[in-house]
Amino acid sequence: MNPSESTAIVIAGIPVVDMSMYHRIRFLVGDPAAWIEWGPEGSRRSTLIVRDIEMDRARVDARADEVTCPGECEPSGGLSGDRGIATAQATAEFLVRRGIDRVIVHRDLPMLFADCFRERGVEIVCDRDLGIIDRRAKDEEEIGHLRTAQAATESAMRLACETIGRAGVDPDGRLLHDGEVLTSEIVRSIIDIHLIRKGFSSRPSIVAGGPMGADCHEMGSGPLRTGEPVIVDIFPQDKKTRYNGDCTRTVVHGDIPPELAAMHAALVEARAASEQATRAGITGQRVHEAGIARIRAHGYGVGLPPDGEATYCGMIHGTGHGIGLDVHEAPLLDFKGPELVVGDAITIEPGLYDARVGGMRIEDMVIVTADGCENLNRLPYGLDWS
Repeated sequence: MNPSESTAIVIAGIPVVDMSMYHRIRFLVGDPAAWIEWGPEGSRRSTLIVRDIEMDRARVDARADEVTCPGECEPSGGLSGDRGIATAQATAEFLVRRGIDRVIVHRDLPMLFADCFRERGVEIVCDRDLGIIDRRAKDEEEIGHLRTAQAATESAMRLACETIGRAGVDPDGRLLHDGEVLTSEIVRSIIDIHLIRKGFSSRPSIVAGGPMGADCHEMGSGPLRTGEPVIVDIFPQDKKTRYNGDCTRTVVHGDIPPELAAMHAALVEARAASEQATRAGITGQRVHEAGIARIRAHGYGVGLPPDGEATYCGMIHGTGHGIGLDVHEAPLLDFKGPELVVGDAITIEPGLYDARVGGMRIEDMVIVTADGCENLNRLPYGLDWS
């Protein structure tokens, strides 16, 4: 949308929570804030409204032409003692003082801001792509942050998979580590401690063994067993930059049953086909179709299993998703997935799921380029991590 002189663009919220807000200003603060783009065409400028004690820091670090605070935009009736309401009131007052009677806002604008705008007679128009499309084409700084995040994620993945692959086995087929039964919870804690030491969040990772892994989002619990697939999916956030890593590997301890080897062979081909299809100008749907063509060629299904079908083995989700400040963001690699652009950061993660034996998934992160993509992963894809 092209705003006029009497129309402003407003993105507002709490930057540590609202990643569209953080992406626009690149400034972390835990209180409500508002970014406003306003002025005549050709000389538009941006103003950031933040809490008064944050102004000096914001003037150095935030991406805005000028910084002010609610106290400098106080309406005649005064500001609320509630910090969120006060920020919304001050933003509305800022608009009214400049003769702005219409604002274009992002989809996640807090209702509180909308209420205060309407109270002052300011029309609100939601641009559903604002704060979404502009986050897709990552710049070099963002790609650097993603490289760092994925490297840390892979170091945790290697540790987890080798812990499983090199474990002992008790007479009941349960894996052993440091003299005790190795469980999903123990592997998850090993991942968490490793990532915390590297400055990353300790989001619960997926460590799902055996039939549990047939549910693609099952976190996993209890003992891990030899001869069964274990899906390990790690998706931490860098506490400093807020950018995310995301990587999945599947590990099988001991001998690999033929049905698991066959599933794995299909996934390796599907991942390679989807990566080969990835480039700017190609739709997310085309990338998805390239992968599922290989899945079908190996005799596996695509989509949710038919009701009552107990022997179904298939890929039940899309091929991947965008990643950046959120683990899941635009674009999707699925049916109706949009055209890819240079700088899109996406995951490629085909998976197969069978209620009888469990699940299997491989996931890499790639950066879309004009003529292909760059894979940020370095880990092998095999099932044997011994």
